[in-house]
Amino acid sequence: MEQWGFVRFMGSISLLVLLFPGPCKGGIQSVRTIHPGFQGSQMTWINYDGLFLISNNSDFAFGFSTTEEDVTRFLLNIVHLGSSKVIWSANRGSPVSNSDNFIFGEDGKVSLQKGEDVVWAADTGGKRVSAIEMLDSGNLVLLGNDTTVLWQSFSHPTNTLISNQDFVDGMKLVSDPNPNNLTHILEIKSGDMILYAGFQTPQPYWSVQKESRIIINQGGENVDVASLRGNSWRFYDGNKVFLSQFIFSDSVDANATWIAVLGSDGFITFYNLDENGSASQKKIPSDPCSRPEPCEAHYVCSGNNVCQCPSGLRTRSNCQTGIVSTCDGSHDSTELVSAGDGLTYFSLVFLPPSSKTNLEGCKSACQSNCSCLAFFFQNSSGNCFQFSNIGSFQNSDAGPSFMAYIKVLSGGGSGSNAGGDGGSKKSFPVVVIIVIATLIAICGLLYVAFRYHRRKKKMPESPLETSEEDNFLETLSGMPIRFSYLPLPPTSSPLGSRLYSSFFKSISGEGTSSGPSDCNSDAYLSSVQLSGPR
Repeated sequence: MEQWGFVRFMGSISLLVLLFPGPCKGGIQSVRTIHPGFQGSQMTWINYDGLFLISNNSDFAFGFSTTEEDVTRFLLNIVHLGSSKVIWSANRGSPVSNSDNFIFGEDGKVSLQKGEDVVWAADTGGKRVSAIEMLDSGNLVLLGNDTTVLWQSFSHPTNTLISNQDFVDGMKLVSDPNPNNLTHILEIKSGDMILYAGFQTPQPYWSVQKESRIIINQGGENVDVASLRGNSWRFYDGNKVFLSQFIFSDSVDANATWIAVLGSDGFITFYNLDENGSASQKKIPSDPCSRPEPCEAHYVCSGNNVCQCPSGLRTRSNCQTGIVSTCDGSHDSTELVSAGDGLTYFSLVFLPPSSKTNLEGCKSACQSNCSCLAFFFQNSSGNCFQFSNIGSFQNSDAGPSFMAYIKVLSGGGSGSNAGGDGGSKKSFPVVVIIVIATLIAICGLLYVAFRYHRRKKKMPESPLETSEEDNFLETLSGMPIRFSYLPLPPTSSPLGSRLYSSFFKSISGEGTSSGPSDCNSDAYLSSVQLSGPR
């Protein structure tokens, strides 16, 4: 019997394996290579923290890892195991659940699905993928039938570059969005590597050609390639001729593995993966105030990231202009106010002027352009710069100073130092309406109170009010009965009138009783005798 029980148990296990081969196969962490027919979710490789493909040197792994915001949501990442730094991500902005599948189908297509929807797919130009490899360099490659590279992660960076990864014209690094949903972008274009704010109209704030810390090796050529080598970021022309470098660390280890990460704060930071991801002291840019938003929009950044509202906006609510969009067809009136003296802006040294004119011409051009939210004017050169989006201002300090003007809603604050009284005129009817409504409400309440008081005054008081003590005494037998009375009105006969008058005159006097002695008066006795029983 025991033998038959064992046979039935093994038969059940074999049946499960035949019916559900995928999870059993996917549950094993693969080394270097996977082939078509491979699929699974984060739960499939939960024993390996969701990572299903590891490099030969065990430095890098490909698979699912949690997002920073929500541990129940997952990204398909390449991770450096020693430092836990993410090198590349397939689905930034579209995290999946622990039951959503990575699929390397028999048809050679590679994708990540969220339910029935595809959130990421490798673009191989319609060619069939025969193998996926996780290389020791941290590069994930998709190979064709002839082992040619159809797609590789090094050619599609997200926000990170790693040592020996070539960054070339046409590629972009894009940061995660900051709290104001602003991203920062790095790309090579027009012979320069430029870092800029991802506003609707991009605004540069750093470039290789304007970086003072660059060491020139062979100048005069356009930058076409950038690559991390040892402790420096090296720049080459199209023929891979070494032009210049930016040394970001004092480390002398030429074989160290570094990454450059474009953060949501606008900095490019360098991390040494061989030292558990420790960060270098040098960043790009060097001045924290030269980033697009070291402070909130319209605030002035100075010193070590100290933020202050400019003098022209201090009386306005939260240092804001009140304008959401001036090109939305609304008829709200606007005006230009001076932001203050001694200010500059991070993008001015990278952009050509919008026009050359005088201050009044610059004001007029911005006021007539609905997309212009601010302008900067340099008196010495006549350069006028208009901006449809605005970040943080900078104190000019040693740099050139500009006149800065911001477009605001009229009447949004009392501290504007340019632009008329349209706001006070607009708000005057509102104030009058509020005052009139308040007066009407007060008068109504006073009238209701007066009517209530008058009505209460006219109500007669009950003459027969008795206390609880009186009611109690009446319930006891043998107690004297207490009578109440009202003065009788005078009768219509002359005799009755005289009796009534003489009686009440004798007891009232000045409005008070004259006491018991009055009962012996002749008038009182006569009245009693005359009014006795008939």
